[in-house]
Amino acid sequence: MDIPPIESGAGMKIAVCAKVVPEQARRIDPETKRLDRSGEQTLNPFDANAVEEALRLKGDDAGAEVVLVSLGPERSLDALRKALAMGADRVVLVADEAAAGSDLVASSYALAQVLEREGADLILFGQQANDSDGAVMWAAVADRLRRPLISQVAELTVSDGTLRGKRQTEFGYDVIEAPLPVAVAVSDAINEPRYPSLKGIMGAKKKPQQTLSLSDLGVDADRAGEAGSRTEVYAIGEPPPRGETQRIDDDGTGAEKIVEFLLERKAL
Repeated sequence: MDIPPIESGAGMKIAVCAKVVPEQARRIDPETKRLDRSGEQTLNPFDANAVEEALRLKGDDAGAEVVLVSLGPERSLDALRKALAMGADRVVLVADEAAAGSDLVASSYALAQVLEREGADLILFGQQANDSDGAVMWAAVADRLRRPLISQVAELTVSDGTLRGKRQTEFGYDVIEAPLPVAVAVSDAINEPRYPSLKGIMGAKKKPQQTLSLSDLGVDADRAGEAGSRTEVYAIGEPPPRGETQRIDDDGTGAEKIVEFLLERKAL
């Protein structure tokens, strides 16, 4: 698919909300009842599309800036450097033990506080995070900031202070315009994220990487972590059994055994 050129305003600041997610299979810690994040971590792949779109919007404009905003433990910086290696200019990470266990309500509040400080013209999100697939963080943050929001954007242009997004729907496409500042959730169909170059990887560690605490943002402890969350996990258990089951190992007669099984139950 040919990608049309994107026109951006001089000196535009673009913030990308990015999440760091577990690299391997997801599991719930039975002690904390939270997602186990102790293993290797990586940049959420859906957010890589948002980073790529921000870089395309910036283009060769030396006055424009792409800043990553994230919430997580300090070691999240290792995974966020992928976006810096792709070409993003700097990272702002909210890393505070008191923020552990934050749900949508608490996380969106902390992110909104950072974004308010940054004063970006455009805030980009990936359509969802692959560790939870909630696909609502962008709506919560946009609501807190009282900014217009366009979701599921598959094509994006910015010109003369106005953003124009082509939005995927069940019945085709909507074309929506909104004045800057605006928040946008991009779909994974909008682009193909670039691979970081060796030069980009080497230079990523030298780019600004700011770590903020909740107190730096003026966020009270009761508005973050479990205290600031509005959801609670009561228990974790195995899914209920699905009734009578029978395992059939295919030793060359698997098809016959399946037919016999179905005939016994008058399903054929």
